[in-house]
Amino acid sequence: MPASNIKPTRMELNRTKARLKTATRGHKLLKDKRDELMRQFLAIIKQNQELRQKVEKDLAEAMSAMSAASAVMSPEMLEQALLYPKQSVEVGLELKNVMSVEVPVYEFRTKSEDPGQIFPYGYAMTSGELDDAVGLFSETLRDMLELARVEKTMQLLAQEIEKTRRRVNALEYVMIPDMQETIRYITMKLEENERGNITRLMKVKDTILQEAHGYE
Repeated sequence: MPASNIKPTRMELNRTKARLKTATRGHKLLKDKRDELMRQFLAIIKQNQELRQKVEKDLAEAMSAMSAASAVMSPEMLEQALLYPKQSVEVGLELKNVMSVEVPVYEFRTKSEDPGQIFPYGYAMTSGELDDAVGLFSETLRDMLELARVEKTMQLLAQEIEKTRRRVNALEYVMIPDMQETIRYITMKLEENERGNITRLMKVKDTILQEAHGYE
């Protein structure tokens, strides 16, 4: 229903038509954005599932190796071997724009490029199982960071999809129908006014003819 305070004028009609044109174009752009967001969201869901399975598998293997190391080493020896790590890790954060959504991109950096620096102990008093566990944990760390990035991206995309969906629905089911109804209302009122003007002009013409020629 059109608002009761709308003035049924041609200027208002033209203004509403211009707004309707803009809203229709915006509706199409938002639908295209929503569809592209959904495409990327589904792709990253697949990536998340594959990466999570890999991380869970690698963590299970690492924990199994650590359990084996615990079985052949005393708790004191195990604690002493891992007490003073040599390697350190830094994580950089940048933002990437994906369909107007700022998603994180993590950069994984280690203090040293030497792969042997992940072992903070000598090999004489430790077991091979501990080497396996430390190596697996080290390799899995990168994947865990990537999994965190993927899951955060999923969360942000899901929020943007919901926001875009609400906007699409507001345009499609509220704003555009209201403007179309307003255009119909104004058009109808203008046509009524036009017919009324024609009727009045015809009456004025008849009156003038009657007065001029004495017609009944």
